[in-house]
Parts: sequence; structure tokens; C-alpha cells
Amino acid sequence: MNKTYKLTLSAMMIAIGTITSNVVAIPIGFTKVFPMQHFLNVLSAVLLGPYYAVAQAFCVSLIRNLMGTGSIFAFPGSMVGALLASLLFLKTKKIYLAFAGEVIGTGILGALLSYPIATLILGQKATLFGFIPLFIFSSFAGALLGFVVLVVFLRKKVVVMDESKSPAIKN
Repeated sequence: MNKTYKLTLSAMMIAIGTITSNVVAIPIGFTKVFPMQHFLNVLSAVLLGPYYAVAQAFCVSLIRNLMGTGSIFAFPGSMVGALLASLLFLKTKKIYLAFAGEVIGTGILGALLSYPIATLILGQKATLFGFIPLFIFSSFAGALLGFVVLVVFLRKKVVVMDESKSPAIKN
């Protein structure tokens, strides 16, 4: 996949993430659960690779925060999840490991990184393990949707694996 194609696909995912943040975000406490971000993270991790996946997660988080539809916790959660999902897929070429990477990266690691933000920067009283159930729920739901979509795309040959076992969207 060439660079222009990857940039275009990234821009489309950023637009989808931004538009759906007004519809699908669920405010819980001082976080906002956003399963669509995790769906997009799994898609970009598999289709685009680590650099584009993290960039896509960062851009959606930034735009959501600028629009007031996101929280500061979107940054560590989405970016760590996208990175771990793409690295696991890059090493193994297994879509289910991209799913697992998103859930572990966001649900556990991103939640742990959000704790210092809540306590030090925002001054909010938060429990360390209070973030984990919320982040796992959101990332599991979105990543599962991304996993199912990718499996269907592979079966229907919308996405094909090339010689290097890298996925590419069929033209």
C-alpha cells in the first residue's frame, strides 16, 4: 500500500472517529467511553501499521478534545491500545492478537497511565483500578467489532493478504 493511500485511509478513519464521537460517546464519571475509537484502532493497526495507527488515534483524540466531545484520558488509552495492537499484528499477522493488543493496551495499560493524569493534572480523586473496568469495557466492545469486520472483509475478499502476509484493501 503506498503512502498516499495510507494517508487517505487514515484521514477517513479520523473523520469517522470525529463524526461518531458526537453520537457514540458515553460519559461515565470524568471519562467518556468511546468504543468507535477502539474499532478504528484495530482497523488501522491491521491495515496501516503502527505509525499510522498511533497517528490516527492521536488525531481523533485531539479533535475530540478540541470539540469538547472527548476527555484528556483519550490520549493514553487510544494511543497505547493502537500501538500494542499494531505491534502484535505486525509480529504475528494474527488479527485476534490485534484485538487482544487493543484491549490490553487500552483497557489495562492506558487505564494505568490515566490514573496519574486524573490525580496530578486534574486534581481529581480517583482510584487506580477505577479506570480499568471502564476502559476494558469500551475497548473490548470496539475491538470486537473491529475484529469481526476484518474477519468478514477477509472472507469476502474485500481485504486480501499479500505475499508478505500483510493485508491490503482490494481495488
